[in-house]
Amino acid sequence: MSETLERYLGDRLAHARALAGLSDEALRVKAVTAARDKDAALLWELTLASLISETSAGVRLSPHTLRAYKKGSEVLVEHATNNAWNLLHPGQRQPGLYVASLMSLGLKPATVQARIAAASALYRALRWAGATDSDPFTDVKRPRDATRGVVKNPPYRADFVQAMLAEADAQEQVLLLLLTHAGLRIAEALAVDWSHVDLHRKRLLVAHGKGDKARVVPLSARLREALGNLQAETTGTGRLLTLQAYSSAYERLQKLALKCGREHDFRGFHAGRKYAGTKLYAVVKDFTRVASFLGHEQVDTTRRYVELPEDDLESVVEDFQ
Repeated sequence: MSETLERYLGDRLAHARALAGLSDEALRVKAVTAARDKDAALLWELTLASLISETSAGVRLSPHTLRAYKKGSEVLVEHATNNAWNLLHPGQRQPGLYVASLMSLGLKPATVQARIAAASALYRALRWAGATDSDPFTDVKRPRDATRGVVKNPPYRADFVQAMLAEADAQEQVLLLLLTHAGLRIAEALAVDWSHVDLHRKRLLVAHGKGDKARVVPLSARLREALGNLQAETTGTGRLLTLQAYSSAYERLQKLALKCGREHDFRGFHAGRKYAGTKLYAVVKDFTRVASFLGHEQVDTTRRYVELPEDDLESVVEDFQ
């Protein structure tokens, strides 16, 4: 583990300990005060400490997940302030009206679901601190999107990936191929260390995947070549990529897409992961194997990552009698 990562995880743990180390009464008073004053900053501190202490992912919650929780917490507190909520004892219908207000803004169902998850985390933190027994979002109906994710945000097309790789420098090539060939999440890609790479055995250890689960993924010939080129330019120790932040990586690939004249085709990182899942499924025809490759616990999740061709069954039904 790099010194940067150790310090980052240590800071989170120290933060959680600072609050968890308070006496029960002191923690309860702090939480009650934060809820009474609708102090968004302090409520987020409590939520963060609760997430770190009480969730299975603990200190390894991804920055992306934490950003989503933080934003959702702030949105809820703002709504509570504007609508005179008693945060510790909200009215029976207020949570439903909160969700309705989010929908009225035209937010996508996935965004609304993320806001509800953040609100639930905030209330879990208030219960953790002993400030309330309230769990107001338990029975709130969550909006569902009938359109499959792979339709809304399909995999990148091969010509786009090749165009990006043709213009990419050594680091950008490795980042792109970790997403599109190894199927890594962006947080996983940014965390890869040279000690995790085994070029001889053609495999890569994802040491801390989602939920802190490790897995091993095979390395394509193209990715091995890119890793070799990058290794020749660096010391070959520590992190593969100098890019450490989600925002920095996004900006880097966004600029690369602009350089290619394909800025309108760039849709973030997940479309690259879907590219890997779709390519693999086309060969193995097995969602279970693709799920293992992508690090999914549930095969149903993998189905949302794989784009099936419209004529997938054409040859199968051709000779039906």
